[in-house]
Amino acid sequence: MGFFDTIGSIVRSQFIDVIEWTDNSSNTMVHKYDMGGKEIMMGAQLTVRESQVAIFVNEGELADVYGPGRYELSTSNMPIMTKLQSWKFGFNSPFKADVYFVNTKQFLDRKWGTANPVMMRDAEFGMIRIRAFGVYAFKVADPMTFLREVFGTKKVTTAEDVEGQIKRTLVSGLSDAIAESKIPALDLAANYDELSNYALQAINPKILPLGITLTSFVIENISLPEEVEKSMDKRTSMGVLGDMNKYTQYQAAEAMREAASTPNSSAGAGMGMGAGMAMGQMFANTFNQQNQQPVQQAAPAAKGSFCPECGNPVAPNARFCPNCGAKQNAGAACPACGQAVTPGANFCSNCGQKL
Repeated sequence: MGFFDTIGSIVRSQFIDVIEWTDNSSNTMVHKYDMGGKEIMMGAQLTVRESQVAIFVNEGELADVYGPGRYELSTSNMPIMTKLQSWKFGFNSPFKADVYFVNTKQFLDRKWGTANPVMMRDAEFGMIRIRAFGVYAFKVADPMTFLREVFGTKKVTTAEDVEGQIKRTLVSGLSDAIAESKIPALDLAANYDELSNYALQAINPKILPLGITLTSFVIENISLPEEVEKSMDKRTSMGVLGDMNKYTQYQAAEAMREAASTPNSSAGAGMGMGAGMAMGQMFANTFNQQNQQPVQQAAPAAKGSFCPECGNPVAPNARFCPNCGAKQNAGAACPACGQAVTPGANFCSNCGQKL
């Protein structure tokens, strides 16, 4: 090998002729290409893969941006760099620049949750506190803006570096979404999808100035305060029982069960006695109502009699049937119970009524 060949080999080793980046991680958002102290050779090959964007920075100033594809670096496809660079040795001379690869894929299954309870005003329960959690996904929407506003001068930016800001914005946006949707607390569980879409539209405008956007936002659960959950359980029990009488029976039985669980407690004994008396009174009232109802219904029929011709009821001591007009025997029926009596009898053989 000659002297000039050796010199040429040494010079070429100081130049970069292929620029590319393969992401071996799952959370890298921006990667600064390692130049290793070398310069980029004009005519070098730049390979940008799918879900990537390559950005050239010249002396701290953002220059050309390249989407997926293969490029040969030249003045024709580097218009901004051409204006910024001073080509002292002609268009084929090497140049210095920083190259950043921005990952534009979606970052999935990111967890979010409310660190502290969120206050909301409910029409039925007033001011209540709720907790919520779920998952979301995001990606870089504007690489130039993200590089300028978030990345700065670091070598690597990961998804964890921006999660804190996104989560705080999510919780704030969700609180606004719940308040503006005016969905009752008891109906929140049935409107997760509607709330998710509403929150997505409310949150994206807040994080778009950072160059990122949410691609999905999922609410997995919204937990209500313990007092509200107890109220829901009671309403469910009432709905299953059907009416207040049965609900009262249920409450009395529950009181008896609780009293029985503390047999040595005077309060428990008193509660058990009170519940027992209430149960006895309740059952007595129910029994009396059931016994009185058929008597009241049968009483009007007991005071009448029946026509021997057509069988329709007639009033006691009526002389003619109101239905067929047949003549009635006034003494043929007891005026008290309506039963047939023997003509000439002084007393009814059924009820003892004097005739």
